[in-house]
Amino acid sequence: MVELSRLGSARATGVGEILQLLRDGTPRTRSEIMEITGLSRSTVSARVDTLVGLGLVGPAGEAASSGGRPPARIAFLPSSRIVLAIDLGATHGTVGVTNLAGTLLDHTTAQLDIAAGPEAVLDWATETGRELLRASGRPAGDLIGVGVGVPGPVEHSTGRPVNPPIMPGWDRFDIPARLGRAFDVPVLVDNDVNILALGEHATAWPDADDLVFVKVSTGIGAGVVAGGTLQRGAQGSAGDLGHVHVPWHPGSTRPADDDRDLESIASGPAIAALLRDRGVDAHASADVVALVRHGNREALDLVREAGREIGAVLASIVNLLNPSVIVVGGSISRAGEQLIAGVRETVYRRSIPLATQHLSIVQSRSDETAGVTGAAIMVIQAVLDTADAWDLVPSSTITTTSPTGGQR
Repeated sequence: MVELSRLGSARATGVGEILQLLRDGTPRTRSEIMEITGLSRSTVSARVDTLVGLGLVGPAGEAASSGGRPPARIAFLPSSRIVLAIDLGATHGTVGVTNLAGTLLDHTTAQLDIAAGPEAVLDWATETGRELLRASGRPAGDLIGVGVGVPGPVEHSTGRPVNPPIMPGWDRFDIPARLGRAFDVPVLVDNDVNILALGEHATAWPDADDLVFVKVSTGIGAGVVAGGTLQRGAQGSAGDLGHVHVPWHPGSTRPADDDRDLESIASGPAIAALLRDRGVDAHASADVVALVRHGNREALDLVREAGREIGAVLASIVNLLNPSVIVVGGSISRAGEQLIAGVRETVYRRSIPLATQHLSIVQSRSDETAGVTGAAIMVIQAVLDTADAWDLVPSSTITTTSPTGGQR
């Protein structure tokens, strides 16, 4: 079992340093590792041997010889461990298994009602996860953690939802403890938008250190990646875009004294309400999307106007954080180009030129499995980005030379 409480004490000069180096997928020789890290030959050999023994790295062919026997290369083995990922939405649930690169190996999706409560929903997730793990044929020790995304605010340090508006019965429920009893590994929980941001960043924009993912659906939220790291804030509530009050701006169809928050103006249900006011039968985000795809003029106009309102808020975000990419996802974004066009129209007009000089505003490239991919990446980052490889196995099973020459 990986103890997350031990991750903070991982030594930067331990075997974890070499693991981080090899995680970029580039095979390297021991000599190349020595040159990059500055470690001695004996230290590199001992730590590489440890990683090989753990199954985290393995042979990857030979390098060109400069005379004599060609040196062997080693590389990170993503298939050496697996992660269980759970994505819970308002009306669906997806459970998947990934490797250490976040590649989805298998998954199951089913319709469910998050309002059924934590016990019923997590019972389903637990049994589905066990079935997938059995089907994988992997030993229990290969599982390094469980990642969970839920459609509500989460106190990230505890993994507990806090006053989630569409999750009755979930307030302060201890999800990590509940799932930890079933799988005996660390369990990490976050809100669905942060999970989507992690997945989108890792799979579609890995070189973008500053990215904002905006989900426009039943609600509106954002996941903020700054300096390559997801920003959760002090308690985990960073990115609550939906409760930002929207400033009036030229071109807005709202009265100048309308100071409602973004969710009440531009979410799927808000657009549907405006359509009903115009005599169009619409009650939910899915109705709005269907109307747009069928070319309904009122729906097209209102979705574009929603994009402008979202852009008015995002313009402030662009000026403040200067992201290189804004990714727009969620059900309303799948209606077509109208939403994105509205966002671009306002952001580019209301942001400072330097901040938009190289800014891309794009539609999400993710599919319906993006949530489980992001949940798995959350676990992988927590365990591998900060952990020494010692933390992947009981410390009593490993003995090797420490940087100071002692035994660990």
